[in-house]
Amino acid sequence: MRVTVPPDAGRANAAVSVLIARAAGVPKTAVRVLRGETSRHKVLEVEGIDQAALDSLLGASGSV
Repeated sequence: MRVTVPPDAGRANAAVSVLIARAAGVPKTAVRVLRGETSRHKVLEVEGIDQAALDSLLGASGSV
């Protein structure tokens, strides 16, 4: 997944969280960065949806 928001003051992380939350149908507060806050590669936690359902929605096997 790519966003066009610059990684200034966490804005890119916030944009990714919003996109994932919308795709998963959960509030944006249910998505958080577990690892990679300052990296291009991130590990996210999404509450309120199981891994299989999230994979299906994103069309991936856990990585986007």
